[in-house]
Amino acid sequence: MADGFIVRGMTHSIPFRASPAWWSSRRWAGLAAALAAAAVAVAINRKIPALSPLLVCILLGVAVRHALTRPAAWTVMQPGLGFAARRLLRAGIVLLGLQLSLADIAAVGWTTALGVGAIVAGGMATAMWVGRRLGLERDQAALIACGFSICGAAAVAGLQSVLRRPRRDEAATAIALVVLFGTLMIGLAPLVVAALGVGDRRAGVWIGGSVHEVAQVVAASGLVSVAVLKIAVLVKLMRVLCLAPVLAGASWLERRRGAGEGGTLPPPVPLFVVAFIGAVALRSTGVLPADVVHDATTLQGLLLGAAMFALGTSVHWTGIRAAGLRPIAVAGVTTLVVAGLAGVVAALA
Repeated sequence: MADGFIVRGMTHSIPFRASPAWWSSRRWAGLAAALAAAAVAVAINRKIPALSPLLVCILLGVAVRHALTRPAAWTVMQPGLGFAARRLLRAGIVLLGLQLSLADIAAVGWTTALGVGAIVAGGMATAMWVGRRLGLERDQAALIACGFSICGAAAVAGLQSVLRRPRRDEAATAIALVVLFGTLMIGLAPLVVAALGVGDRRAGVWIGGSVHEVAQVVAASGLVSVAVLKIAVLVKLMRVLCLAPVLAGASWLERRRGAGEGGTLPPPVPLFVVAFIGAVALRSTGVLPADVVHDATTLQGLLLGAAMFALGTSVHWTGIRAAGLRPIAVAGVTTLVVAGLAGVVAALA
């Protein structure tokens, strides 16, 4: 991506929580725009598979943010974008569970599966520690930790949805950094694999364990070989599976943190996390036909794309300096640690 993603406060912010009277308000503009952007992104991805539909949706959201400067336009779009950023996001994460089964984990090996858990835990611990040392806001560090350790933008948005006091600009910053560093990894990962001369299995484990987005893993490993691509995607999907316990743990911590403050507390385990685990279990039974899984994957792309478009509307394209150097430093160190841990797991594979 071009140099210069920043996130700054919007004069007309778009809340994540849709109004209770959303359906009666008939303000469909934001939701229609988000779904249209997602459909366009999916169509582009079919023509250019290496181009992530989530990335396209984020960029479209950025474009709309700059094109629409009238406050009245944002007032109309707020309810629909809020619905997309929260409800459609959670539905998309549930469908993401249908991409992974326990048989996939067994095919890669339980040693590698345990290594994936170590990659996620190590990456998150690193981001939180470095963020604390640099004085970064706790939620901002946690969002970067999730995005860089688990599955990119979807993990960032998923964590944001269970925070008691979510800040949209923090989520957008984390997503912008995922896009930036993940895009760099697409080019660097194949070069590292070629320079080290490792075999297909180790190359696949390393790329799947170190690159941030699923689409970025596909792009990077596809540049090496089809054999590497298959292994890398399986390893990446095992990282996706870690999203459920992480979100459940985050929700529990938010309950503890807010217990003495009054107000509405998040559930101990969010319902969509339970549904995500159920989707993995359903896929593991083998009862779902391949075409059903394919259609669910397409729908998941549309739902997550719409959510990413909504998040993209809070990203301001004028330079990265407004986000400050601290989030970039946390993202950079986390990327190096995750890549290093993935290298250890690959060596043991």
